[in-house]
Amino acid sequence: MSITTQKSSKLKPKSKSRFSIINAWLHLWLGLASGIVVFIMAITGCILVFEHEIKSMTSPWLNVEAQSPEKILPPSKIYAVVKKALPTKEIHGIWYNGLDKTIKVNIESDSLIYVNPYNGKITGMVDHEDFFHEIDEGHRHLWLDEEIGLQITAWATFIFFFLLISGLILWFPKKWNKTGINNSFKIKWSAKLKRLNYDLHNVLGFYALILAFLIALTGLIMSFHWVRESTYWITGGFTNEKEKKEVVAETKPDTLSKPKYDQLTAADIIFNRVRNEIAIKNKQAVIINFPDEPKDNFYACTDMHNGNWRDLYFDQKTLELLPSSRKYIGDEKFHDWMSRSNYSLHVGAIGGLTTKIIYFTASLICASLPLTGFYIWWGRKRKNKKN
Repeated sequence: MSITTQKSSKLKPKSKSRFSIINAWLHLWLGLASGIVVFIMAITGCILVFEHEIKSMTSPWLNVEAQSPEKILPPSKIYAVVKKALPTKEIHGIWYNGLDKTIKVNIESDSLIYVNPYNGKITGMVDHEDFFHEIDEGHRHLWLDEEIGLQITAWATFIFFFLLISGLILWFPKKWNKTGINNSFKIKWSAKLKRLNYDLHNVLGFYALILAFLIALTGLIMSFHWVRESTYWITGGFTNEKEKKEVVAETKPDTLSKPKYDQLTAADIIFNRVRNEIAIKNKQAVIINFPDEPKDNFYACTDMHNGNWRDLYFDQKTLELLPSSRKYIGDEKFHDWMSRSNYSLHVGAIGGLTTKIIYFTASLICASLPLTGFYIWWGRKRKNKKN
């Protein structure tokens, strides 16, 4: 063999493995197939991250000057105010949102009533089908029929989760030298559009990878029962059958006895008990829902903080706290903490404004990936046609 032949054989690039070829092929075509759905979900997710902050700034009827907790009107007073203004409407629940926020009253229509918690004046009547409601509809089921749209977004999330894994494999540097590290971790801003677009897809995708995994996984937990059950089991749930039975145990109401209190008096008692004896976080934010049926119990919600909340159930007749009520989230075991924190982990509220900003940035990068990925494919397709 000649020296020239030896040199040419050394310079010949190694052929890709079958796994690499299949991985690249799946990443390309699954990415093209799910790109539009992923883009819509990511962009709407960006908007929804700051829903409460934007509403607070743009909706004056949501804010009031904070006063002492003793001056807050009880549910019976708020009920009377709304009932007087709208006598034909049935009131389902009263949402106290804190000392500096108005009370939201849920009535049997697509409207929400907002009431000043200190003087009982109605500050606004807002259509429930507002801008953020429409954005949420797009995020969850693409403004389609729920039965169809939820399936599309669920499986698009599943594909996106796989694309993150296949993308990590494609990103992984072949050589950990200076050139390989720069190509994988740095964006060459001075490069031409084609190279810059590739870096935006490759490098930004890597930096957003951990949060993208978390957003996708928590979305899958919401979408698929088997993912939810599997995650709960992996994190240590379902290990004690006795404990599991105690969680689902319900107390059967005595149908022969009559309630000691009417519903409004009972609501006042529960409201004061929750914020003064039970609540730990954000004590002045309490939701009281009235029973729809005589056999139903009172529902209350408290400890609403950073995307988490605590469900409480009270016997309608005795007003005793039922065993099916949730514990404070800080007292939960890890698997139950994970299960209850899934929503806050999905929307980025787990750490307050700081994590919301980080999640917004990650969601924006996720929205860009289908666009930059499509441009990479389109550029290569055009190049192949020219050749």
